[in-house]
Amino acid sequence: MNSMLTIAMPKGRIFEEAAELLRKAGYRLPPEFDENRKLIINVEEEGLRFILAKPMDVPTYVEHGVADLGIAGKDVMLEEERDVYELLDLNISRCYLAVAGIPGTKMNDVAPKVATKYPNVAAAYFREQGEQVEIIKLNGSIELAPLIGLSDRIVDIVSSGRTLKENGLVEYEQIIDVTSRLIVNPVSYRMKEEPISDLVSRLSKVISFGGKEL
Repeated sequence: MNSMLTIAMPKGRIFEEAAELLRKAGYRLPPEFDENRKLIINVEEEGLRFILAKPMDVPTYVEHGVADLGIAGKDVMLEEERDVYELLDLNISRCYLAVAGIPGTKMNDVAPKVATKYPNVAAAYFREQGEQVEIIKLNGSIELAPLIGLSDRIVDIVSSGRTLKENGLVEYEQIIDVTSRLIVNPVSYRMKEEPISDLVSRLSKVISFGGKEL
């Protein structure tokens, strides 16, 4: 049986922070790993293979078994609702989902519209608030929607708040805190239990909470 672990992860901030965490856990990733433009990277000496994917696609790859493991934000997990197990909160790429809009504006009473790339999360949140809204799904530049009159509010990821501020928007409500999670395919979890358990154990020891490594 092939004991090599295939891990799907997104490029960008999560990739950089996850690579640093793996190095702290003792995995020898080559220096060029961080600069690599390939979509599939093999680190054979560590028994690891990485698939670089769009954030929203990571749980799909894991669910269908083309990746044994994945690193995905909690926002993506809530939106996608894939058949995977969540093994570990890596406590990296911390941010949160929030409702935002133009300062001083009220939601349209007749047909309030909310633009987001998280339609399932947004719909569930407003349903819990007892508000009936029309969800408009966008794939990027969510901040543009209220500025051009497409929506009354947006639901989006907030990290520093700088993007909202630069576009003249304010945060109205915080929905949920977000960190990146290690997820696993249920079949892989059974078939490759030993290397997966070893990975989880090594990562658990270097995850930082409040400045302390666990």
